[in-house]
Amino acid sequence: MGARSLKTDIMTLEEVAAYLKLKPQTIYTWAQTKKIPAAKIGKEWRFKRSIIDEWFDQHIDDKFNDVLDKVRNNTQGASD
Repeated sequence: MGARSLKTDIMTLEEVAAYLKLKPQTIYTWAQTKKIPAAKIGKEWRFKRSIIDEWFDQHIDDKFNDVLDKVRNNTQGASD
């Protein structure tokens, strides 16, 4: 893994907020209460994009499994 991929995978609190289109205070509160996967390094919160993506997908899966199954089936059918 090169330095460039490491740099883009590690995100600040502000970057996660922008990525998820939420306020930084929301992400800070969620990190403090362990509602979103994060690491506190010194006084700063850091997030791994791949883990945030998986966390986000799991939150969608909880309520929209039927919709996601249709999307996945259509995607798989197109690639066959």
